[in-house]
Amino acid sequence: MDGSLAKGVEALADLLLKLPQEHSCQRLLEMAVREISDWDDVALVRVWQLGEGDICDRCALAAECQKHVKCMHLVASSGRSIVNREEVWNRLDGRFARFPIGVRKVGHVAQTGESVTVNLREDRTWVVDPKWAIDEGVRGINAQPLLFRGKILGVLGIFIRREIDKELARFQRMVADHLAMAIANAEAFEQIRELHGRLELENEYLRTEVEESRSFGEIVGRSEPVRQIVSKIELVAATDASVLVTGESGTGKELIAREIHRRSQRKDEPMIRVNCAGIPASLFESELFGHAKGAFTGALRDRPGRFEAAAGGTLFLDEVGEMPFDLQAKLLRVLQEGQYERVGEDRTRHVDVRIIAATNRDLKVEVQEKRFREDLFYRLNVFPIEAPPLRERPEDIPALVAHFIGILVKRHGMKTPSVSKAQLQALARYMWPGNVRELQNQVERALITSRGKGLRFEVSGVDTSQGTGGVDKLESEDEIMSEAQMVELQRRNILKALKETEGRVYGEDGAAALLELKPSTLASRMKKLGIELRSKQRPWEGS
Repeated sequence: MDGSLAKGVEALADLLLKLPQEHSCQRLLEMAVREISDWDDVALVRVWQLGEGDICDRCALAAECQKHVKCMHLVASSGRSIVNREEVWNRLDGRFARFPIGVRKVGHVAQTGESVTVNLREDRTWVVDPKWAIDEGVRGINAQPLLFRGKILGVLGIFIRREIDKELARFQRMVADHLAMAIANAEAFEQIRELHGRLELENEYLRTEVEESRSFGEIVGRSEPVRQIVSKIELVAATDASVLVTGESGTGKELIAREIHRRSQRKDEPMIRVNCAGIPASLFESELFGHAKGAFTGALRDRPGRFEAAAGGTLFLDEVGEMPFDLQAKLLRVLQEGQYERVGEDRTRHVDVRIIAATNRDLKVEVQEKRFREDLFYRLNVFPIEAPPLRERPEDIPALVAHFIGILVKRHGMKTPSVSKAQLQALARYMWPGNVRELQNQVERALITSRGKGLRFEVSGVDTSQGTGGVDKLESEDEIMSEAQMVELQRRNILKALKETEGRVYGEDGAAALLELKPSTLASRMKKLGIELRSKQRPWEGS
């Protein structure tokens, strides 16, 4: 081995120490070509990798490309001219930024996986620009496939200012093999980083989902109706008794069912929900009990029903009043005996499932009208729980609003907005026909339209932008008030605000803030209305 080659071996050893330390593919390639281009007699080093055809309309080799689909992309380049010492060859554009597969030496190596060694003294057919090669003293060109486990990762091209013999070609092959291994490792690290980042995002999403699930699974509020519900849940959860949850739409009947399941001995088993209003009558029996292969057209395989899915756990029959009358007897049999058959099957199956049903209908009326079986009603109504409408627990609205805001700001990536007491009082006076579900929708809509400012709710009959003085229908809408009545109405409204704030006019907790007025404006109105805070008797006590 001559001195030049020995020096090359030392340079290779130095390169091999650096290659494993770089886990970014692009930085690895840039470092590798830079290191190799510093070796003796090396004029230019380039690496191409396979990529999509992206500049076909302006590619210098477009005429030689047949498919215009994929080609070799120049991804790293390093070298220096001896004609112009200031000229550095690290640009990735130019005539040879792309090589079609099978075209020229780079395309040939990419297609065949075979190396190409050319000594220009013997063969100049591979050289596109012979004058450039002569001027720069380039005498040999070596193009090596970057192979790893039989897969071509790219092509390494070395332009050298000496002829390439077998020993130098073997040395360059060794360089290519180690570089290919380093590229494979770097790509693996990048994939790991990408997957790790994706998993972190998915985990964050799942954590958010779990938090939201838990949050929505809790019954929010401290009103007396809520306390009664929690008390009933604590009583019935530990048993296997059937529960019938009644109430208007949007009152949280499913939340009550989930809370019963969560506190029961079946909490580690599934809770399966069946929306009785969303299943066609013809498919109801199959959905509940399953079917055997060939039981009807389209039954291509055996299919278990919801009862099997809920085995050992809880089956939640939402909107049970919508269940077809002829199926109610089969449901009753399961409740009484724990037995059923799949559609199209003679085998009797046994199941251990707790039933929680919910409805917004009055099932007693449905029984009287012969639309619901009386025996099934009594079997489901072992332990009734009524979900109160939101209008009967207005004191829970501030807690519910805060609860929904906390969840929704995370979901939408927003900042937590402010909500004034006046707004909460206005919301408490609204009748909420859609109950808690409507409130949640209103909070979400207000968050979206707030644009980072304080929330403003837009519900029928409620204007939360005007403070307590203009938020509600304090008198009958058919009554025309005199000027004196209007003045008295304003006076009473201010007295209510002063009572709420214990006589404070100024500050965040003062009456002016509650009324959403400037303190000076409120003071002026109080003086005009004869409301004096200096008297020994608090003015609101006589109102």
